[in-house]
Amino acid sequence: MTDKPESDEFPPLMASSVMAGFPSPAEQYVDTKLDLNRLLAPHAAATFFVRASGDSMTGAGIHSGDILVVDRSLEAVDGSIVIAAVDNDFTVKRLRKTPRRLCLESANPEFADIELNSESELRLFGVVTAVIHRFVRLK
Repeated sequence: MTDKPESDEFPPLMASSVMAGFPSPAEQYVDTKLDLNRLLAPHAAATFFVRASGDSMTGAGIHSGDILVVDRSLEAVDGSIVIAAVDNDFTVKRLRKTPRRLCLESANPEFADIELNSESELRLFGVVTAVIHRFVRLK
Protein backbone atom coordinates (compact mmCIF):
# COMPACT_ATOMS: atom_id res chain seq x y z
CA MET A 1 0.00 0.00 0.00
CA THR A 2 1.30 3.45 -0.89
CA ASP A 3 0.73 6.82 0.77
CA LYS A 4 0.45 8.62 -2.57
CA PRO A 5 -3.04 9.05 -4.03
CA GLU A 6 -3.67 7.69 -7.49
CA SER A 7 -3.56 10.29 -10.25
CA ASP A 8 -7.35 10.39 -10.60
CA GLU A 9 -7.98 10.87 -6.88
CA PHE A 10 -8.28 14.35 -5.42
CA PRO A 11 -8.65 15.62 -1.87
CA PRO A 12 -12.25 16.18 -0.80
CA LEU A 13 -13.90 19.61 -0.73
CA MET A 14 -16.28 19.96 2.19
CA ALA A 15 -19.78 21.13 1.30
CA SER A 16 -19.85 23.85 3.94
CA SER A 17 -17.47 26.75 4.26
CA VAL A 18 -15.42 27.51 7.37
CA MET A 19 -16.36 30.57 9.37
CA ALA A 20 -13.48 32.94 10.05
CA GLY A 21 -15.31 34.35 13.10
CA PHE A 22 -17.19 32.29 15.64
CA PRO A 23 -17.41 28.57 14.87
CA SER A 24 -20.63 27.02 13.68
CA PRO A 25 -21.61 23.36 13.42
CA ALA A 26 -20.12 21.98 10.19
CA GLU A 27 -21.99 19.69 7.88
CA GLN A 28 -20.42 16.25 7.91
CA TYR A 29 -20.42 15.38 4.24
CA VAL A 30 -18.21 15.89 1.23
CA ASP A 31 -19.57 18.00 -1.62
CA THR A 32 -17.14 17.00 -4.35
CA LYS A 33 -13.52 16.14 -5.02
CA LEU A 34 -11.21 19.12 -5.33
CA ASP A 35 -9.07 19.18 -8.49
CA LEU A 36 -6.34 21.76 -7.84
CA ASN A 37 -5.32 21.75 -11.50
CA ARG A 38 -8.83 22.77 -12.55
CA LEU A 39 -9.05 25.34 -9.75
CA LEU A 40 -5.62 26.95 -10.14
CA ALA A 41 -4.76 26.35 -13.80
CA PRO A 42 -7.88 26.30 -15.97
CA HIS A 43 -5.68 27.35 -18.93
CA ALA A 44 -3.01 24.72 -18.30
CA ALA A 45 -1.11 25.27 -21.55
CA ALA A 46 -0.74 28.98 -20.71
CA THR A 47 -0.02 28.58 -16.99
CA PHE A 48 3.29 28.54 -15.18
CA PHE A 49 4.42 28.73 -11.57
CA VAL A 50 7.12 30.96 -10.14
CA ARG A 51 8.44 31.41 -6.61
CA ALA A 52 8.25 34.94 -5.17
CA SER A 53 11.29 36.52 -3.61
CA GLY A 54 11.33 39.66 -1.50
CA ASP A 55 8.76 41.67 0.44
CA SER A 56 7.48 44.31 -2.00
CA MET A 57 4.06 42.63 -2.41
CA THR A 58 3.21 41.62 1.17
CA GLY A 59 0.22 43.99 1.17
CA ALA A 60 -1.28 41.89 -1.62
CA GLY A 61 -0.72 38.67 0.34
CA ILE A 62 2.41 37.66 -1.56
CA HIS A 63 5.32 36.73 0.70
CA SER A 64 8.87 35.66 -0.07
CA GLY A 65 8.87 31.94 -0.84
CA ASP A 66 5.24 31.83 -1.99
CA ILE A 67 4.44 30.14 -5.29
CA LEU A 68 2.62 32.34 -7.79
CA VAL A 69 0.25 30.87 -10.36
CA VAL A 70 0.63 32.87 -13.56
CA ASP A 71 -1.68 32.74 -16.59
CA ARG A 72 -0.16 34.01 -19.86
CA SER A 73 -3.52 33.86 -21.67
CA LEU A 74 -5.13 36.63 -19.60
CA GLU A 75 -4.98 40.28 -20.58
CA ALA A 76 -3.27 42.46 -18.00
CA VAL A 77 -5.61 45.31 -17.08
CA ASP A 78 -5.37 48.14 -14.58
CA GLY A 79 -5.10 46.55 -11.13
CA SER A 80 -3.81 43.15 -12.31
CA ILE A 81 -0.87 41.68 -10.46
CA VAL A 82 1.62 40.79 -13.17
CA ILE A 83 4.97 39.16 -13.77
CA ALA A 84 6.96 41.71 -15.76
CA ALA A 85 10.45 42.48 -16.96
CA VAL A 86 11.46 46.13 -16.82
CA ASP A 87 14.72 46.75 -18.62
CA ASN A 88 15.40 42.98 -18.29
CA ASP A 89 14.82 42.89 -14.50
CA PHE A 90 11.99 40.54 -13.48
CA THR A 91 9.44 41.62 -10.90
CA VAL A 92 5.96 40.96 -9.61
CA LYS A 93 3.87 44.12 -9.16
CA ARG A 94 0.37 45.55 -9.56
CA LEU A 95 -0.10 47.11 -13.00
CA ARG A 96 -1.50 50.64 -12.97
CA LYS A 97 -2.60 51.98 -16.36
CA THR A 98 -4.24 55.33 -16.95
CA PRO A 99 -4.20 57.53 -20.07
CA ARG A 100 -1.39 59.57 -18.51
CA ARG A 101 0.54 57.03 -16.45
CA LEU A 102 1.95 53.51 -16.63
CA CYS A 103 3.32 52.17 -13.37
CA LEU A 104 4.18 48.92 -11.62
CA GLU A 105 3.00 49.42 -8.07
CA SER A 106 4.44 47.78 -4.97
CA ALA A 107 2.06 46.54 -2.28
CA ASN A 108 4.37 47.51 0.55
CA PRO A 109 4.97 51.19 1.39
CA GLU A 110 8.64 50.46 2.11
CA PHE A 111 9.23 49.83 -1.62
CA ALA A 112 9.07 52.39 -4.42
CA ASP A 113 6.74 51.96 -7.37
CA ILE A 114 8.33 51.54 -10.78
CA GLU A 115 7.29 54.50 -12.92
CA LEU A 116 7.52 53.67 -16.60
CA ASN A 117 8.32 56.16 -19.32
CA SER A 118 8.97 56.11 -23.06
CA GLU A 119 12.53 54.90 -22.47
CA SER A 120 11.50 51.94 -20.24
CA GLU A 121 11.41 48.51 -21.80
CA LEU A 122 8.40 46.66 -20.37
CA ARG A 123 7.53 43.04 -21.16
CA LEU A 124 4.54 41.43 -19.46
CA PHE A 125 4.79 37.66 -18.98
CA GLY A 126 1.41 36.96 -17.41
CA VAL A 127 -1.21 37.73 -14.81
CA VAL A 128 -0.91 36.28 -11.31
CA THR A 129 -4.16 34.42 -10.62
CA ALA A 130 -3.37 32.74 -7.31
CA VAL A 131 -0.79 32.50 -4.56
CA ILE A 132 0.19 29.30 -2.81
CA HIS A 133 1.21 30.34 0.68
CA ARG A 134 2.22 27.70 3.20
CA PHE A 135 1.85 28.31 6.91
CA VAL A 136 3.98 25.29 7.77
CA ARG A 137 7.00 24.31 5.74
CA LEU A 138 7.14 20.57 5.30
CA LYS A 139 10.45 18.74 5.18
